[in-house]
Amino acid sequence: MIYDVKLHIAYQYANSAIGGRHVVCVMPMDLPSQRVMASLLDITPRPEERLDRQDFFGNRITEFAFRGPHDSVAFTMKARVERLVSPAVPRNAIVLPAMQAALIAQRDLGPDSPLHFLSASARVPRDRAMTAFALGALHPDMTVAEAIVAIGSALYRHMKFDPKATTVDTPATEAFAKRQGVCQDFSHIMIACLRGIGIPAGYVSGFLRTLPPPGKPRLEGADAMHAWVRAWCGAEAGWIEFDPTNDKLAGEDHIVVAYGRDYGDVAPIKGIMRISGGQKSEQAVDVIPLAG
Repeated sequence: MIYDVKLHIAYQYANSAIGGRHVVCVMPMDLPSQRVMASLLDITPRPEERLDRQDFFGNRITEFAFRGPHDSVAFTMKARVERLVSPAVPRNAIVLPAMQAALIAQRDLGPDSPLHFLSASARVPRDRAMTAFALGALHPDMTVAEAIVAIGSALYRHMKFDPKATTVDTPATEAFAKRQGVCQDFSHIMIACLRGIGIPAGYVSGFLRTLPPPGKPRLEGADAMHAWVRAWCGAEAGWIEFDPTNDKLAGEDHIVVAYGRDYGDVAPIKGIMRISGGQKSEQAVDVIPLAG
């Protein structure tokens, strides 16, 4: 499936910001399962400094800075992406008792190494309640891939999607206790569950194509940025991706932007500036299918 993807994010400040330095992570990745045919990122006003690069995990990063005062900042990302994935549970995944030996055998410390995705990270703590929840979803003789799907599905049944229940800074433990949250919360909790039982797992940021209700027109800007989970099934099977918010393997409707240990690695925009007063923001996403 080929998509045209557009993201627009704008900030309007109550008072002029004095300088500022920002990091943006919104450009889709080139992957074996995803081909970026064209892409661009436009920043307004034009920054005095700009650097486009890749981070350790291969994510496409843009750093930019303003030296003088400015009342607003907006950036627009456009990309044409071909998504090639056919989701399936791998048959060659190892069984759970073999995971420890498989990890001990790992000698690669590159960006795709499962060893980076096993320990607690800033937004994904080790939590006894989440580990117990994960263990409760398992059955004897499961492969790691089957365990990943079972835990993701159990979490889907346990949690309620509620965009008003949490914020971007809500801890995963709090969202789990509330049984409510958004895709970021679902993903952080699932990662904590998997790491708690020894399965390496990471955070995926991206775009999700959404479909309007039957008989209703598609609304411009109504699609969304999204988050899901990738987890390691052994050296031969590699990584699979699961969307716990929607209880499904990530497929051709999921467009990958970035891989990280948690949201902190792949936040769409972060930075610093000198400012007084508040700010307003707006965001719109379009994921438009072009061909099958």
